[in-house]
Amino acid sequence: MDSTQNKMTVEIWSDVMCPFCYIGKRKFEAALVEFPNRDNIQLVWKSFQLAPEMKTDTTKSIHEYLSEHKGFSLQEAKQMNDHVTQLASEVGLIYNFDKSIVANSFNAHRFTHFAKQNGKQNEAEEKLFQAYFTEGKNIDNYSTLIQLGAEIGLDTTALKTVLESEMYADEVKQDVYEAKQVGVRGVPFFVFNRKYAVSGAQESQLFLQTLEKSFTEFQKS
Repeated sequence: MDSTQNKMTVEIWSDVMCPFCYIGKRKFEAALVEFPNRDNIQLVWKSFQLAPEMKTDTTKSIHEYLSEHKGFSLQEAKQMNDHVTQLASEVGLIYNFDKSIVANSFNAHRFTHFAKQNGKQNEAEEKLFQAYFTEGKNIDNYSTLIQLGAEIGLDTTALKTVLESEMYADEVKQDVYEAKQVGVRGVPFFVFNRKYAVSGAQESQLFLQTLEKSFTEFQKS
């Protein structure tokens, strides 16, 4: 059972700038390590935008953005981000919100679709999360995306062509539309074999149980 049609699909709706999506990725990966049939699981990342109207602004901190758009005080925004940083550290992630750049994620999602076409989507997602949360890189910047592409072995000339065009914009929009049809209201949102869903960065044990249940049914179908 190593061909694609014999693999069970797990779809993950996610946004690059969603702190719980990166935490959820780690918790799901921990479940996958414990899952005996992990080689028969195919991950498909789906685009979602928490703030589609967000304007990329390198002069503003993520604390200021939260404060302005959510109606929190600056101190409350920082406290919230500190809390999330603590949660991230519990799964081995380092969040540097003081360095995070306010950036629209649409082009980053186009990048992941290009990576998907080249069999590197999972690597692309990891690089984007790391760039945004840990390294303080502008994930809306073409040079940044091309550099990340180079790091995972993508054809940077082809990637540059993609980014400078409208390519994969429709795929991103289709994912967002599909999210509404499936009932996704927040991310991360994991869908197992189009049958079971887990919403949020849940504990690894729940992911493992859902993997086991859905895969057992998948094998019987």
